[in-house]
Amino acid sequence: MTFVENRAVISGVGQSAIGRKLGRSGWDLGVEAALNAIADAGLTPDDIDGVASYPGPVGAEGGFVGATTHDIRNALGLKSSWYTSGVETAGQIGTLLDACAMVASGRATHVLAFRSVWESTAQAAMGRAKAITGHMTRASGHTAWRLPFGAASAANWIGMYAQRYMHEHGLTREQMGNVAINARRNAALNPNAIFTAPMTMEDYLGARMISWPFGLFDCDIPADGATAIIISRREATAGLRRPPLTIESAGSAMYERHSWDQRNDLTTMAAHDVARAMWAGTSLTAADVDFATLYDGFTYLTLQWIDAFGFAEHGKAGVFMEDLDRFSKDGDFPINTHGGQLSGGRLHGYGFVHEACVQLWGDAGERQITKDVEVAAVGVGGGPEAGCMLLRREG
Repeated sequence: MTFVENRAVISGVGQSAIGRKLGRSGWDLGVEAALNAIADAGLTPDDIDGVASYPGPVGAEGGFVGATTHDIRNALGLKSSWYTSGVETAGQIGTLLDACAMVASGRATHVLAFRSVWESTAQAAMGRAKAITGHMTRASGHTAWRLPFGAASAANWIGMYAQRYMHEHGLTREQMGNVAINARRNAALNPNAIFTAPMTMEDYLGARMISWPFGLFDCDIPADGATAIIISRREATAGLRRPPLTIESAGSAMYERHSWDQRNDLTTMAAHDVARAMWAGTSLTAADVDFATLYDGFTYLTLQWIDAFGFAEHGKAGVFMEDLDRFSKDGDFPINTHGGQLSGGRLHGYGFVHEACVQLWGDAGERQITKDVEVAAVGVGGGPEAGCMLLRREG
């Protein structure tokens, strides 16, 4: 049986304008994306009876929280039978998966799930370092053990994971560089991408170091933008403008401690837990996937998802990425056709779901995958939290 017994489907998607320093609030961008997604599904705001967002009203500076569930509810005048938001969730799409469960259970019929950020505009004045630590009054939790050593960023923490994979399995910087080069090449076909200028391996290796082994082009790009997804009850999609996309399976499991450094195998992450759970919920296998949108907050995270989903043998993700021709829109296994977060801009997990949907519907324009595609794998998150989905086009 498919995820939530095949009752919840994706009926529409939408995005706002995307860019650097747009000078617009996250609230404004969130409303634009929401209205675009509702229209894309052939609905009106009066049809929406559920709202879900990530991360909710958390204490974060630097534009990380563009708009909350209630911001968009109030702006659109939505009457909600169910709503939620939250941070402690499956790799930024946990609330979207919660929406699927609520639709499947009958609590809601059409749920607007969204993510809004305005990090580029918000950080223009304060700088990235202030954005990371500005809301802290005293280091606590895992940061209490990292900040005294200058490890304030995920670039430091995930960089150590990458070093372990390099040590155990021979991963090279050139192999990570292929992730960045693939993203940049694909972004050139995306009119909404932030960076589209060609990148060579020489460019990648020559960029300034951020936190070994990550250089500048291993790190994603703060952006302004919002993404919205409409989750609908299957029987309520008759007569809508699009054929619904089936959520074949999903993963939100956590089999080990919620920790950045206490996994039994430090060459794996939570991605491996959720991928295992996803594959347990379907008869499809990695060989059935036509393309993938894989989280790339850092280049290494894309390799983790390749490893976790089983697209490559464990430890061989770097070798898998060596044939770059495979991963373009014309290749046999396209990856991050929109440019990901490395070149398209950091819209977090919802951006990867959006790209998978527009590709499955054949609406990606110049970057549309050449071959006919029916099954997409979406992997979101890095470190101790992750979430994934297997989407299927019917007919």
